[in-house]
Amino acid sequence: MTTASDSTVGEPAALRAAMVSALREEGAVTSEPVAAAFVAVPRHRFAPDAPLELAYDLHRTVPVKKDEHGLDISVMSAAHLQAVMLEQADIEPGMKVLEIGSGGYNAALIQEIVGSDGAVTTVDIDRDIVERARMCLDDAGYGQVKTALADGEAGVPDGAPYDRIIVTAAAWDIPPSWISELAEKGRLVVPLTARGTTRSIAFDRDGGDLLSRSYCLARFVPMQGDGAAEERKVMLRDGVAVQTDDVRVRLDGQALNQALDTPRLERWSGAAYDLPDELELYLSLNLPRAARLHAAEHIVEQGLVEPSALYGVPALVGEDSIAYRTRRENEDTGGFESGVIAHGPQAEALAEAYVYLLRRWAQNHRRRGAATFRYLPGPAPSSLPQDAVLKRHGIVTVSWH
Repeated sequence: MTTASDSTVGEPAALRAAMVSALREEGAVTSEPVAAAFVAVPRHRFAPDAPLELAYDLHRTVPVKKDEHGLDISVMSAAHLQAVMLEQADIEPGMKVLEIGSGGYNAALIQEIVGSDGAVTTVDIDRDIVERARMCLDDAGYGQVKTALADGEAGVPDGAPYDRIIVTAAAWDIPPSWISELAEKGRLVVPLTARGTTRSIAFDRDGGDLLSRSYCLARFVPMQGDGAAEERKVMLRDGVAVQTDDVRVRLDGQALNQALDTPRLERWSGAAYDLPDELELYLSLNLPRAARLHAAEHIVEQGLVEPSALYGVPALVGEDSIAYRTRRENEDTGGFESGVIAHGPQAEALAEAYVYLLRRWAQNHRRRGAATFRYLPGPAPSSLPQDAVLKRHGIVTVSWH
């Protein structure tokens, strides 16, 4: 499916071979079909305006389209994350696969894996993105891949059922169409956002529900259209914001801003700080009034907020108080110790509740893969189960082991 010029020895081919070797070494590629796909598909053909070094970088995205504010609304995902998600999908030759979110490259990888007897459809809501994907696919020799212009929230019913559905944008919810268009023994791989944190989750059908088989940290541009996230973001002051997608969490920007001007309260857990992505997931889904605290670099440099807030940190909010995670060096805990910074009249109570969760995670769930996700479509029960996250089309429950 590749052209002769891309299969000969040259700079792109050498970079591609080095990329695949590194993906193997890092454990992102674990199967021969996925490795062969990455060897075969000329990644740079799907990033014609990017330097070769960027196109073949394992961990960097390639910008495709920006909005009027200069923010990315479409990127070619990092090769490392694409590899991990393809391994999660466990695609086999001859399968029918739907990709939601079009860049072209990932669809070409999937086409390599399913082979000539399989079928790949990629859909996107943005006409520019679809036309670009079509052009790149044709240029690289993947005319067999079907492209569709539509809101991915509705899927592509004409080609259903699909053996695999792979979503390549951060989804706030799982719409009914993705489930109805999934084959009985199909698998959905989706970067699902819950309480501000996103994980690529491989879901299999389990009766009428979806049950996770694996998950990993993932960062994607958010879904557009009807599936866009339902989030609230409140600016406390220039460079400081609090964000939540939980309708039950009240954010009083004025009161929380005033809290930041009160003396900070520090509490330390005595527990190790490691596996930060697993800890973040646990805190985000277990804090009773969860939000995320964001701070700009100049705010951190002033010492008002800890560096943990630079990329967003799980926060516990009250009406007039806030607490969030920090860390410090401590050889007795293996390098770093987790702790809490709290501000406001309720600082003591919030810090105590937060430290309790830090200790509970360290004692009971400090490992990879400690969470199991279940998606229950349909109306939410009057009383939500423990560790449940309310969504538009259903609820997500999480059990910890």
